[in-house]
Amino acid sequence: MCGFRLGRDTSEGEAGMTIRESMEQWERDYLSPYASLSVNSKGRLKPEEQCDIRPVFQRDRDRILHCKAFRRLKDKTQVFLTPEGDHYRTRLTHTLEVSQTARTIAKSLRLNEELVEAIALGHDLGHTPFGHAGERALNRVCPLGFEHSEQSVRTVDRLEKKGQGLNLTYEVRDGILNHQTIGKPHTLEGKVVRLSDKIAYIHHDMDDAVRGGILTENDVPKEIREVIGASTTDRLDHFIHDIVTNSMGKNDIVMSKPVEEAMKQIRQFMFERVYKNPEAKSEESKAEMLMETLYQHYLKHIDDLPEEFLNLLSEGEPRERVVCDYVGAMSDRFAIAVYEEIYIPKSWQI
Repeated sequence: MCGFRLGRDTSEGEAGMTIRESMEQWERDYLSPYASLSVNSKGRLKPEEQCDIRPVFQRDRDRILHCKAFRRLKDKTQVFLTPEGDHYRTRLTHTLEVSQTARTIAKSLRLNEELVEAIALGHDLGHTPFGHAGERALNRVCPLGFEHSEQSVRTVDRLEKKGQGLNLTYEVRDGILNHQTIGKPHTLEGKVVRLSDKIAYIHHDMDDAVRGGILTENDVPKEIREVIGASTTDRLDHFIHDIVTNSMGKNDIVMSKPVEEAMKQIRQFMFERVYKNPEAKSEESKAEMLMETLYQHYLKHIDDLPEEFLNLLSEGEPRERVVCDYVGAMSDRFAIAVYEEIYIPKSWQI
């Protein structure tokens, strides 16, 4: 690519730089000393020529945004299977809410906002259809196991672009892999996304549960409401302010002890009242059965897989892993359609 360089009308010291180089200089001049600088990235799995306009983390963000796995998130369950109404979250809207919360925190702390956004947009690319029900099903039947954060990394490394992968930077891949509660990201930006993921699902899952008539705001224990607020909006605002206030000027991303404890309590409350609620989860056993059935079908009929997945087999990938790759990548609607095509007589289909 021919390098696009800044002209003579730029500020002193920038003439002759590419746009990317000037943006990297801006990061050095403006961002926190604890921020991850694009120029200091540990690099990609496969070396490649730099873009003359975009620093590496911006380039990663763009690659994720344009990939097929990202588009499929719009038809994947967040918490509620086939809800009646247009306003319930999907895996895509969850991802966007994580990204927005993480960017707000990162900008306030002068961290690398583009790295944060890339991690946030990519963190759930490996999620199955039907939310955690699909993940449980594949983990149960596949002897190699299945875990969505690991699958998200596999998606960007191995599955996208017909087996070529997106060739993302170490920092983005590390943040995606370590976004769950047990994860330990190596960058502050990864730690921001890790907390923002929890904040987002506590916020929007509570909102959806209230919308679905499963909870009311008054059901939240008083001792929690007194610490972090009495509405979903208040709690979101309180979490963000607490993280920014307590992380400012530190080489860590932390909450105050009272708010951290309140977050643990409200997550426990949500698990008891929503995530394990028979009313909210009444259809999940059917989703798990469907996923297990599709897995077993393709394991027995491996030649029915699309060509790009058969290519993985020819390169030595285990059958069980490749079947998980295909079934786990499906959207909710596509998984149901495939199941009907295979198992439901056409005369029975409405």
